[in-house]
Amino acid sequence: MIDQQIAIPTQDGHTATFISHPERGGPFPVLLFYMDAPAIREELRDMARRLATSGYYVMLPNLYYRSGVMELGPLPADPNSPARKRMFQLMASLNIPMIMDDTRALLTYAEGQTAANTKLIGTVGYCMSGRYAINAATHFPDRVKAAASIYGTHLATDEANSPHLAAGKTKAELYFACAETDIYAPPEVIERVKQGMNGAKAEVEIYPRTHHGFAFPKRPVYDRDAAERHWERLLALYRRNLV
Repeated sequence: MIDQQIAIPTQDGHTATFISHPERGGPFPVLLFYMDAPAIREELRDMARRLATSGYYVMLPNLYYRSGVMELGPLPADPNSPARKRMFQLMASLNIPMIMDDTRALLTYAEGQTAANTKLIGTVGYCMSGRYAINAATHFPDRVKAAASIYGTHLATDEANSPHLAAGKTKAELYFACAETDIYAPPEVIERVKQGMNGAKAEVEIYPRTHHGFAFPKRPVYDRDAAERHWERLLALYRRNLV
């Protein structure tokens, strides 16, 4: 495997992007891995590596670069702690147009890499970035073939770019993995997503007995069985579409 960190130029500066891909056998389909709110950390790099070992060129960009932040470090559980409040401020500083600009920059960089096949692109976003992964499929409909939201937030809003409206804007296969208990995606939100995906090339799956964050090994809510199921679903999604 080849791991590297590259400062990729964007409209607003440079985003430090962790890239992982196999050493031999390319070019590989590109996977854009959008981070969750706690920012870049080794846990996410390990997840990127796991995807890469299945034959993908995985790009994990730092989305907080505009604020000059790379890693937040360990976060206390108390939602009122200064560190948690800072995280929520950083999360709120982002929006879909910003991240789509970043996505365009990432794809431009990948186009110049012999190990990357930018004709086949998949995305995945966790937590705050589920909506970004889905929007990548609608903003780049001729390029993104598969997109996955893993316990995503803001899935059904009144905005025109709401993820629950994505099915009519892309030919990509969409997958939504939802925790059974999630204050950021309660049952009524999941139902709106299901209705929006009705008849589309999409799946909305609720993972029984899980909580928001179940796929992250370092979280107290980590659920090994659910996490492994999500890996199976992701890899199957990409195998079906990135060929």
